[in-house]
Amino acid sequence: MEDISVQNHMRKYTRDGRSPLPNSDAVSRVMSANKGKDTLPELELRRALREIGQSGYRIHKKGIPGRPDIAFVGQRVAVFVNGCFWHRCPYCNPSAPKTHADFWTEKFQKNIERDALKCQALRENGWKVLIFWECEIKKDSLAVARKISRAIHE
Repeated sequence: MEDISVQNHMRKYTRDGRSPLPNSDAVSRVMSANKGKDTLPELELRRALREIGQSGYRIHKKGIPGRPDIAFVGQRVAVFVNGCFWHRCPYCNPSAPKTHADFWTEKFQKNIERDALKCQALRENGWKVLIFWECEIKKDSLAVARKISRAIHE
């Protein structure tokens, strides 16, 4: 992949060519603000876990298949916090981008396939896998935290 330098918003950054160039500065700004870990739903869920007194977890722990967002290593419980847009939530069914539709269709499909492989690897290693969606956490993070706590103590 060839790096492409782009001048945008008076700042220069290097693109690696994996995604198409955005059509507007606004789209570029929004997309570059996305993060892979310590997202707002993750932080909210961790706050809720602390609030109910559930401690002892590790975040993004290396060495665990799929590197779960939250892992209770001793109990072998892995928690994934899936963003509705990126992982294609079955509950809120987010719309897909209209530009570069082929790219996004393929990207979302790869995300779904990768998620399934991560969960399969964990289960094959004796882990209980819990997946929560961004919209679930926004609706009631304490209820989600209680579900995790019950799974740990089963």
